[in-house]
Amino acid sequence: MPTISDTVTTADGTCPVTVAVPDGPGPWPAVVMYPDAGGTRATFVDMANQLARLGYVALVPDVYYRSGDWTPFDMATVFTDKAERQRLFSMISSVTPDAMATDARAFFDYLAGRPDVRGETFGTTGYCMGGRTSLTVAGRVPERVAAAMSFHGGGLVSDDPDSPHLLADKISATVYVGGAQDDASFTAAHAETLDKTLTDAGVEHTIEWYSGAHGFAVPDNAPYDQAAAQRHWDAMKDVFGAHLAA
Repeated sequence: MPTISDTVTTADGTCPVTVAVPDGPGPWPAVVMYPDAGGTRATFVDMANQLARLGYVALVPDVYYRSGDWTPFDMATVFTDKAERQRLFSMISSVTPDAMATDARAFFDYLAGRPDVRGETFGTTGYCMGGRTSLTVAGRVPERVAAAMSFHGGGLVSDDPDSPHLLADKISATVYVGGAQDDASFTAAHAETLDKTLTDAGVEHTIEWYSGAHGFAVPDNAPYDQAAAQRHWDAMKDVFGAHLAA
């Protein structure tokens, strides 16, 4: 199964991307996979390959490319090391909703230009802050997103004027949210608000709870839960299978 490194020209520069392609002649539907706050690293290359095995071209962007040649984070210590935590949150703040949208347009144009990709609309999926990005992109670039998924996404509902839930009336994609049962960044109250907002906007959606804590789907996260992770792969197979180019 081929995995390539490439770059995508965006409004703000050059974004490195990893692209995993299924075996076989294709062409295939495509999905942009947004990493968690730790950014692109080996575990997300592995996850892109797993998505490719389900029959999708999977693109994982370096969402921190505006920070230059940044040093990867150690996910085992980043939240307990004060300096590294500060560096992480500084980089997170550079990924604004405007940046998410302009980058996504470039990613979608790149995918549409690949001969191994089928269709003009795409899937998005993401983890932690990538889950927020997935829904933000669905609301800000609705004409290009057919299905948007979020797993242990944080900040989906907030008082921020850029909160993703406020984009509900712009979303045309099917939305799937997989929340962690033990996660202060996405609580039962947040889920209730998100459900009501999406329902009022007429958005086809599903919100489900997964056992465990924030980080259950990403193998190098401490709360990784193998059973919950397999359930999330099954959900992606079902949602993308039903809504992306056949």
